[in-house]
Amino acid sequence: MVGWVAGIAAERGPVAVAYEAGPTGFGLARALEGTGYRCIVAAPSKILRPSGDRVKTDARDAVLLARLLKLEELGGVRVPSVAEESARDLVRAREDARVELMAARHRLSKLLLRRGIVYPAGKDAWTGIHDAWLRRVRREGLAGAGVGTLTAFDAGYDTVTATLARRDRLDKAIMVMAGDSEFTAVTRRLACLRGVSTLTGFALAVEIGDWDRFTGRTIASYLGLVPSEYSSGASRRQGGITKTGNSHARRLLVEAAWHHKPRYAPGKVMHERWALAPAAAAARGDAGNRRLHKRWLVLASKNKKHTVANTAIARELAGWCWSLATM
Repeated sequence: MVGWVAGIAAERGPVAVAYEAGPTGFGLARALEGTGYRCIVAAPSKILRPSGDRVKTDARDAVLLARLLKLEELGGVRVPSVAEESARDLVRAREDARVELMAARHRLSKLLLRRGIVYPAGKDAWTGIHDAWLRRVRREGLAGAGVGTLTAFDAGYDTVTATLARRDRLDKAIMVMAGDSEFTAVTRRLACLRGVSTLTGFALAVEIGDWDRFTGRTIASYLGLVPSEYSSGASRRQGGITKTGNSHARRLLVEAAWHHKPRYAPGKVMHERWALAPAAAAARGDAGNRRLHKRWLVLASKNKKHTVANTAIARELAGWCWSLATM
């Protein structure tokens, strides 16, 4: 492809290239830019298309991209470095393992539920005690269930065990990279906030990459944590959050926001995280933790639904993360 572009440049003069972001990744963009050609990886969601255009072909898409590129109307996505993309692959592999583990656990528990076997209420599931209970149920509770059910249980249990081991191996690899890489400093600063562990901080660092391209206000918009809006004339109606941008980073922030609901009392784990970060980052993290817990109290006093309140906290948490990442 680089040779083909070079041939066009030799025949017709200066060349600029654009292609839509997709499964081909960023290798082509890095190769073209490495040889001196300007390349934009266009965000498909930001490509302006005529509302009356109902015919889509590769040729028409290419012409549209060329015209928008000429008019400087293409919204490009940031091309990550090779190291950043490598770290992102690791984080997303761990996310895939998490999703698969949750699905495998659901399948196993629902298989037992169909047989009327339920883990005692009030006890934490998927612990060592729960694992011993599962093996006891296999020996005693499913004795008359039939060969098919026993085989299905064994397959489900093996899947849970194997997926859990894979997730743990990925966790260890992430912890090693988080402790000694170009993302270590940002990860340690982000971990000064409640709910942002080393795994979460590292994932946010590699998913967002260059934090300086945002501000404290625009980071929430990029992550899809701002309300959608349908306004016309004097009417103004806001809906749910837009859910645009990076869904993985958005989920991490929403989960982290729940940790700010309980009473704030920094413990041993938080002080250990602060010890790894600069004093200014620790002080800002402490201020953010106090502010976010106070916001939870205010929203709760107004009888806001907890899910709505948590999303609002996640939106503000994104701003605090940006503040720490750009210190």
